[in-house]
Amino acid sequence: MNEIFRNISQGFATASPLDQLNLGLGIFGVWLMIKRSLWAFPIGLAAVTVQAVLFWQSHFPADAALQVFYFWMLAWGWRHWVRDRGAAPELPVTTLRGRTRLVTVALAGVATVAWALTIGKWMGATQPWRDAFIAAFSVAAQVLQVRKNLENWPLWVVVNFVAVISYWSAELAYTAFLYGVYLVLGVMGWREWSQTLARRSAGAQA
Repeated sequence: MNEIFRNISQGFATASPLDQLNLGLGIFGVWLMIKRSLWAFPIGLAAVTVQAVLFWQSHFPADAALQVFYFWMLAWGWRHWVRDRGAAPELPVTTLRGRTRLVTVALAGVATVAWALTIGKWMGATQPWRDAFIAAFSVAAQVLQVRKNLENWPLWVVVNFVAVISYWSAELAYTAFLYGVYLVLGVMGWREWSQTLARRSAGAQA
């Protein structure tokens, strides 16, 4: 246990200023998203920009390119939350229909297989299926999040859980700890948005 804490402490101590900025922006951005604040978008845009630079510096061009997609989605989501709220004070939290949920998971599953067998193989990834799963389901979760669908949070929880297990098994306690923080935030977001949806439903029935 002492070795684990030592690994985490060392990770914080040796992290570059850009790494620390990325972590701070990431956590703050997710917290703002939990609170359904529009400020989550500019903070998120800054976070993915920093993350793209870090991936590019580490020679992970596919991951850097993925941040470009996240940037575009966050920009679109910002506009969507403002434009489509109508006369309401904010865009409401919604849920997907059962069939749409299945289609979403199926598409993410197909993308996982395609990613692992093409990009993962081309990049020579050591864990292509894990990388493909995290990438594909992160994309699905990001799309649902900017649409303000409740189902984005369980997807993020699953993605972060897989990441925690993967990095823990690789004895990367610091990285596993960071994804553990995002896992907790994902659970918090799921709970917060569920309560918001329940209050809105109760108000509509009153």
